[in-house]
Amino acid sequence: MMLTTAQEETTSAASPEVGTARVEAFSDSVMAVIITIMAFELRPPQGFTLEAMRDQLPAVLVYVLSFVFIGIYWNNHHHLLRAADRISGAAMWANLFLLFWLSLIPVLTEWLRDQYLHALPTAAYGVVALAAGFAYSILVRTLIKANGSDSRVARAVGSDTKGYMSLVLYGAAVVLAFVNPWISYALYVSVALMWFVPDPRFTRR
Repeated sequence: MMLTTAQEETTSAASPEVGTARVEAFSDSVMAVIITIMAFELRPPQGFTLEAMRDQLPAVLVYVLSFVFIGIYWNNHHHLLRAADRISGAAMWANLFLLFWLSLIPVLTEWLRDQYLHALPTAAYGVVALAAGFAYSILVRTLIKANGSDSRVARAVGSDTKGYMSLVLYGAAVVLAFVNPWISYALYVSVALMWFVPDPRFTRR
């Protein structure tokens, strides 16, 4: 009996935890702080004329792009975790890896605010977006492993064509930033539009 109990305890310790609420709550808090930092970095127009507002417009547009970027991750991250029943240690580290890259967005937003016409900051924004996309893919795979190949989250993810397409577009944006930064911005906006509506694969499930 004692041996059986010990074996059960070992199996329980090695098994994924049931429920993802704590990870979701922590991630929500981090993303809320990221958006707050970006909002604090906004600057009012240096004057009260239309020209002053026009000078500030690029910074506002960069802020909107970053806000939507974080908002999309928050929305789809929420649906992803709600589709999962279990969370493993690997999935928790993958989640932290994703949050790390997202936490760099305020830095890139501030850099782009004044240097949006230059290739390097534009490409750097794409590098962070690409890394966040890879991190999200890793999180998806670790959740599937924790929940099983026949789980709700596995069935919802499927082939993940849209996810891979996003990575390709971000990679292209990084390279094309050195040709013309506006091409990269167009690609960033295209990916945002592609993910703006919550992923129907999860909402259907």
